[in-house]
Amino acid sequence: MVHSTFVKGSLSPELRGKLADLDLVRLTEEFSRKHPEVPVSLVKAYLQTGEDKFPSRKKTSTPPDIVEIEGSPRSVKNIINSRKIRVNGKDQRQYLVGFKNHTADKDKWLAEDAIPDGNRHLRRFRASGRNEQSHQ
Repeated sequence: MVHSTFVKGSLSPELRGKLADLDLVRLTEEFSRKHPEVPVSLVKAYLQTGEDKFPSRKKTSTPPDIVEIEGSPRSVKNIINSRKIRVNGKDQRQYLVGFKNHTADKDKWLAEDAIPDGNRHLRRFRASGRNEQSHQ
């Protein structure tokens, strides 16, 4: 049902009663393609999808968070802890990274820039630290 001051018609039987004073109409086939904002002459039918027709719309998969350590690729599970160390006279923060499908003895301390998709993992790590502090 459409409220319109331009299209007039008789009220359908279900609208009689409480709604009879409103200007509600059932659009006929003639008016069903009208749109209040876009002229129907500008609308084109979408007939097919094809990767050859739209090459830029190919699906992309996000690469997993994989880092090479000791010659074997590992996928980042989470960040467990952080520490500050001094390297060449400068303070540097490192993070203890846990890996998927590996035991805790395989966890490694890595610099922030060495963690694949580090921003996402660091946000999650910092948020979990705030949650733990608020529960104490």
